[in-house]
Amino acid sequence: MPRFTPPETLDAIAAWISQTPHGVGMAELFHQFGDRMQRRTLQRRLALLVQQNRLQVEGQERGRGVRYRRVAAPSQPPTDLSDIPRASAALPAEADLPTSVEGREIRAYVAQPRHLRQPLGYRLAFLEAYHPNHTAYLPPPLRAQLHSLGRSPAAQTPAGTFARDILHRLLIDLSWASSHLEGNTYSRLDTERLIEHGQAAEGKDALETQMILNHKQAIEYLVLQPEHARVDTETLVALHAFLSDGLMADPAAVGRIRRRAVEIGGSVYLPIALPQRLEELFGIVVHMAADIVDPFEQAFFLMVHLPYLQPFEDVNKRVSRLAANIPFIRHNLCPLSFIDVPQQAYVDAVLGVYELNRVELLRDVFVWAYERSCQHYVAVKQQLVPPDLFRLRHRQALAEVIAAVVRQDEALTESAIQRRIPSTLAPADHAHFVQLVQAEFSALHPGNAVRFGIRPLELAGWLERHGGNFCQK
Repeated sequence: MPRFTPPETLDAIAAWISQTPHGVGMAELFHQFGDRMQRRTLQRRLALLVQQNRLQVEGQERGRGVRYRRVAAPSQPPTDLSDIPRASAALPAEADLPTSVEGREIRAYVAQPRHLRQPLGYRLAFLEAYHPNHTAYLPPPLRAQLHSLGRSPAAQTPAGTFARDILHRLLIDLSWASSHLEGNTYSRLDTERLIEHGQAAEGKDALETQMILNHKQAIEYLVLQPEHARVDTETLVALHAFLSDGLMADPAAVGRIRRRAVEIGGSVYLPIALPQRLEELFGIVVHMAADIVDPFEQAFFLMVHLPYLQPFEDVNKRVSRLAANIPFIRHNLCPLSFIDVPQQAYVDAVLGVYELNRVELLRDVFVWAYERSCQHYVAVKQQLVPPDLFRLRHRQALAEVIAAVVRQDEALTESAIQRRIPSTLAPADHAHFVQLVQAEFSALHPGNAVRFGIRPLELAGWLERHGGNFCQK
């Protein structure tokens, strides 16, 4: 019986060779693919690609000087999709997610079997065509519409105020929705129980539980300390460290730019393999994103170019979804929670970026998802009371006093608070500060203690010992 060679393997070899216009030798190929197949297997597959006229060979085949080159690889992905067979019309309609004509064309293309889609590697021209604050993936009228939708009551307050005000809801919504897009089977109620009470859902894989908890930590990293909500390499690498913790086959790959080639399941796209080039491009992408002034354009750019580059071995899309929220946190705009985004629509949209370098379908998903998030939080926004400016000015001191009382296991007495009032606070404001600390304690519970850096179990123990003795003299 003839040996079966998976077409995905042939696609990966051909796509990797296509990244080097002058061709590659057998030693380079074996260094790249030797951990997945024996030398003779690799030679056999190269011969098959030559036979299929997908590769050409220079020098004496299988000799020391032989080099393999791609045959007639197109310089760019197809942009005219008018001749794509409309078999994809049978796809389930995304009735709740309106799609543009261009978006439907992209869905039709990526719905084709893999052997009908042209394998290709990373195209630097796609990135080079973008010029921050001159090029725009989101047209000005659309950005104006999104600004109107996302405006919050906390618009004139310090960065991150609105996200902190709705943090409890955001932790559950974004952790659940982003994980769901990765195939996680936790329900929203399961997610709420896990985040609020540390109660893992029965019958779920431990990795699914870990994924949810990783999202919670990454969101808190951005929201609770606004100085972290920046578009820079340090923040994005930190997000990857939080989101990938306990989920990577190689623990050393957590929070590190990848050092090996990766393949994209279900796609004919093969990302860049060279670590030095990857790190250089990651820096360029982040620098370009940081230069973008408009928060919506900045968020969408990150959703396009972080997954396309694939700077990490895994978890790239999750990093891009949380990174997209950085400008919203900084500008006190409604966050993007991805609530109710259909998984297949999102996957198709990302494939459109990978294989066509087209953003229209992902833009459809982004706009719909943001509108949905704003609708979801409109009731929350209406219920928000005007911010307490005294509390905002002294929020850091407030957090430090509350955390110190709990961690040092003291009863909440007026003298315990007075001893910890910072010297920078005017004596005339001491009474107001004491009242504010007492009010915060009266509303404190394990679900919201994270605002002050207190773990749920830590607070539960304190409440058991001192909860009945609030506001002593």
